[in-house]
Amino acid sequence: MITREALRVLVNNLVFTNLVERQYDDQFGKAGAKIGNVLNIRKPPRFVRTDGQGLQLQDVTETSVPLVLTTQGQRAFTFSSQDLALNIDDFSKRFVKPAVASLANQVDYDGLQQYVNIASSVGTPGTTPNALLTYLQAQRLLNDNAAPDDDERSIVIPPVSQAVIVDALKGLFHASDDISEQYKRGKMGTTIGAEWYMDQNVAAQTTGSAWVGATVTMVATAPTYVTTGLSTTVSLIALASTGTVQQGDVFTIASVYAVNPQNFQSTGSLQQFTALATQTSGGTTLTALPVYPPIILTGPFQTVTAAPATSAAVTFIGGTGAAVTSPQAMCFHKEAFAMACADLPLPGGVDMAERVSDKELGLSIRLIRAYDINQDRFPLRIDFLYGWTTLYNQLACRIWG
Repeated sequence: MITREALRVLVNNLVFTNLVERQYDDQFGKAGAKIGNVLNIRKPPRFVRTDGQGLQLQDVTETSVPLVLTTQGQRAFTFSSQDLALNIDDFSKRFVKPAVASLANQVDYDGLQQYVNIASSVGTPGTTPNALLTYLQAQRLLNDNAAPDDDERSIVIPPVSQAVIVDALKGLFHASDDISEQYKRGKMGTTIGAEWYMDQNVAAQTTGSAWVGATVTMVATAPTYVTTGLSTTVSLIALASTGTVQQGDVFTIASVYAVNPQNFQSTGSLQQFTALATQTSGGTTLTALPVYPPIILTGPFQTVTAAPATSAAVTFIGGTGAAVTSPQAMCFHKEAFAMACADLPLPGGVDMAERVSDKELGLSIRLIRAYDINQDRFPLRIDFLYGWTTLYNQLACRIWG
């Protein structure tokens, strides 16, 4: 009963995690069938257009995304034998709910750190969006990237963004009961084709300094970029001699436009790139900076209309001012991210060892209780083994605030 109650509380306290793909595999820890700590999630192949009666075979390239179970979230506490007289409701209120709510926040926080893998972004760093247009622009970028237009799109915003946008839109384009809900609970509900949620764990990005007071361009010689798998390393010139690009910084390159991943036509918007690592310039040059998306000019995985030109202007989100810390709200489709968990083993020789797994929920939680004869108390721990990955980067958009 206690373990099932812990799982129920965990599910009810998850926000972002409840909106993404959840993978559960009971083979991770099964004796005789252990598969290690990596779950490789295969992605469907993509194809280019071909016409005519003649057979035109295409190479089929399957890609996969590794999802590594690296985090064992744990909450441990102790209670006296007198507490065992409590019924399950009181026990849940006094012990289980606070511990598991904290664990749920940890899982959500880790998931929202995936923003660094997302290149598409809208808004202005340091300015909380106060109009629906910013969020509509995020939806537009999802559409440009061929995201499914269904009921599985969500927008997750921090508390400050919720306060601003609910006030700005009160009474607009809502039925009277929806307006009442906004006033009573301060929530947006369903708007512009997405479900809105507030999450206190929305991550913040502090922009780098490589472009502060500087004009940044591609190198004056032939620009270099090397594409490997899902990322590209590029060489830039940054005139700030000690400039740093932070992981998660976003920039565009002049005349390098994004393409729709299905018809490969230009979207009319410059391709945005996100830095996958933090790098400080050596002198005035940033070299081999890993970025997403990869620069691919042709074929089924084409991402841009053209290669970067010599001395092409590079523009970082945030302009040329000082570094800014900005919340990273997100508009995304459910398939953009995935969280996986697995069963943890049940030890012997303890007072209680139970595990509850639910494949439909994609969750597995373990509870172990021992007995301390010296203090007449029961140490108890709750564990949750999980990992996060970005499945489809193009199915999400960051909203600077």
